[in-house]
Amino acid sequence: MAIIIQPTHQITIIAAGIIRDALIQKPNLVLGLATGSSSIGLYKHLVRMHNTEGLDFSKVKTFNLDEYVEIPCDHPQSYHTFMAKHFFNHVNIPKENQHIPQNTIFNHESFCTVYEEEIKRTGGIDIQVLGIGTDGHIAFNEAGSSLASRTRIVTLSESTLDANAIYFGGDPNAVPEMAITMGIGTIMEAKQCLLLANGEAKAKAIAKAVEGPISASVPASILQMHPNTTYLIDDTAASKLKEIEYYKRSYTNTQKLKSL
Repeated sequence: MAIIIQPTHQITIIAAGIIRDALIQKPNLVLGLATGSSSIGLYKHLVRMHNTEGLDFSKVKTFNLDEYVEIPCDHPQSYHTFMAKHFFNHVNIPKENQHIPQNTIFNHESFCTVYEEEIKRTGGIDIQVLGIGTDGHIAFNEAGSSLASRTRIVTLSESTLDANAIYFGGDPNAVPEMAITMGIGTIMEAKQCLLLANGEAKAKAIAKAVEGPISASVPASILQMHPNTTYLIDDTAASKLKEIEYYKRSYTNTQKLKSL
């Protein structure tokens, strides 16, 4: 597990560079994608690389972590809309290669099974982008989710509804109560995970996820067991880490080794 602590703008640049390098090495890269404020900067840099450096996404396949159910795909706050606005409309990923969970509970069990099978047919996710909730959840795997869970329909916690109310006019009651999400077990099968977090509101969750015990009450803590996870966090999100100075020195030395 690597911990990279950098200014807010820098963490998205580093994350985009990791994806760019992987895409150059493997043109048919399989990306697991996230929504949320942290990922907007990442997509902005990837779009810039596509436009100015010719970064080619034409063979890439993508799988999004989650989607609200019972709102239309073209709803302003659906994750279909988010991905089109911030990424898909600006790069050359074929439409048929873009996978986002469905927005309805109709036949959801069958859909979730097919979603898992489609990921496996691609050879698995190469890089999974993640955010983290203030309670330590990843995707919509709320506290108490099985650490072996698979793609499924879930009920969102009150803290998640409150946190996401900002996107729905400040009204928690306007936020859909259910979503389809990749499971923790699904996420853990990705070859590499990149978790981005910024801001003081994420500091407690980051401290528990990185340095606390592995627990279903903090779903992100399972990433301690992943063989290739990188946390990209800004100074405020890192402020409650006990070993913050060690993580900074370790990253500096890693950069020195790369320059040899």
